[in-house]
Amino acid sequence: MKRAVTTSALCLAFSLAFAQEDMSVIWETKLGHKIEHTGTGLEERGYSYAADDKEITVFNNKTGAVRWTGKYKDLAPKLRKVDELIPFWESDCIFLFDRKMGKDQIAVLEMSTGKLLWNTDQYQNLVDESIVYVPELDGFAIALKDKLVWVLAKTGEERWSTDKFKGSVGRYVITGDSKIVMVNFVPSGLGALFTGFKNQIAKVDLVTGEILWENTYIGRAERKVISREFVYDLEVDADKVFLRMNGMQVYDLNTGANVYSAAFDYTPDKVVGAPAGAKKFGIYGAVADPVFVGDDMYVLDMSNKKNQYVKKYDRMSGKLLWTSPEIAGARAIPGMYVVGDQVLLQIGGAVEAQAYIYKRESDGQGGWTITEEWRIWHPEVKPFGIQAFNTSDGSLAWESEKFKKGITNAIVVNGKFIVCSGKELYNMDPATGAEKYVVPVAKGGVGQASMIMPYKDMVVVVGDKGVSTFSTETGEPVASNKYKKSEVEGQNGDFLLMKTAGSDIACFDLNTCQYKEFKAKKGAVTSLTENGGEFVYVYEKKDVTKVATR
Repeated sequence: MKRAVTTSALCLAFSLAFAQEDMSVIWETKLGHKIEHTGTGLEERGYSYAADDKEITVFNNKTGAVRWTGKYKDLAPKLRKVDELIPFWESDCIFLFDRKMGKDQIAVLEMSTGKLLWNTDQYQNLVDESIVYVPELDGFAIALKDKLVWVLAKTGEERWSTDKFKGSVGRYVITGDSKIVMVNFVPSGLGALFTGFKNQIAKVDLVTGEILWENTYIGRAERKVISREFVYDLEVDADKVFLRMNGMQVYDLNTGANVYSAAFDYTPDKVVGAPAGAKKFGIYGAVADPVFVGDDMYVLDMSNKKNQYVKKYDRMSGKLLWTSPEIAGARAIPGMYVVGDQVLLQIGGAVEAQAYIYKRESDGQGGWTITEEWRIWHPEVKPFGIQAFNTSDGSLAWESEKFKKGITNAIVVNGKFIVCSGKELYNMDPATGAEKYVVPVAKGGVGQASMIMPYKDMVVVVGDKGVSTFSTETGEPVASNKYKKSEVEGQNGDFLLMKTAGSDIACFDLNTCQYKEFKAKKGAVTSLTENGGEFVYVYEKKDVTKVATR
């Protein structure tokens, strides 16, 4: 009887999942100008903006009503045109740039009111990564070619500058008493802008600009080219500074002296080729982050492109506890997990690629057609495999031959190690590699898998024809729904947003796989709200539409 009830419940879930509806429109606002630049603020912040090269409008998130609008020539009279806008939401400031080949004019507006705060022509060739807002002191650290300057956010008053810190400010930690520990980096493709650049981590007095100590780091600090997340992390624990970048590098907080390094230099540039027309391009997630279990730290050593290793360290002292046998020939190791007494490695599989693509093509009538694309996708990198090492001594525990033809990715859900080959889901015993079940993803009805994700006690399969879910306990399908070929745009809690190449969006409820859809015009910009993903803002030509995902 229990079996019959379970089967009926599964059938009901599948039948209900195919009932779709359109996303409900909260409001629509038509602006008096084209939309070429957009910025969506948090719901609690209460406002967002849309702009073109002559005019900007800030509107209310709740109602869509225009908060203020203005032409740049009236808002900032020293600017003849605006080539770029860079918002700094926490500071309530937006930078406007009139680029003039060495004579850039910058105006800073208060975003909530449109009031001109300050303007300057003293800072040239700035990009978004050259400017960092530090809310603790309400100021901007601005990286110039030969120095770093500190200016007050609301007035533009320059308080200090130093030529001892080169490059942009990346990750930072405020340590108290207005001291900051920060890492420098070079914005993508702009290495020539900084004179005498070197990898630098430093502790600085933010009030005076005095460099209290400095040291070097291994690797390349950077941000993702589209989503803008940092691909490394920095934290302070007791009297130590921990820099997680291609492994771990640790410094004394008071002196800057090296405590230890378990890091390597790795660049994934040639793992996947850049698409045609890519002006910015990056590969991320090709090497798994270190894994911590108490004070045990497991790190991948990818310094040699032909031979790789897992290494176990004591996190606080940096003592090397063991080194695994060689992992020969891996070009990418995107996944590393510790389950029980095993370190589990996913060799090859899906990595993250991001690109800004710009194409300028003749329209055949003496003019030009310009297309821009901000693209995020997940290509697979060969070779593929799964290996497990014993946590006690690093010896090889087992390896699987099942994945030589393909892996999307692997996940751990409630202690279960789930691997997807693209065609099957494998629940593998972490201790032995034995297969507890093998389930064709075709049972979910959404084609071949491109990615799997954990959700509650289920595996979410993102297929080339939609989204389905499977029970991690039994491998049986739970719910499914077909949709057009699309990529994951974002996830918030119970909801997964998918976006097609034509800008249509669908928001799936992962509990049921039911979705709501919004058909956007080609080239529309969509923005999923960060607070629970309840809304999507759609920017099209002169129109802004707010729709509900639930």
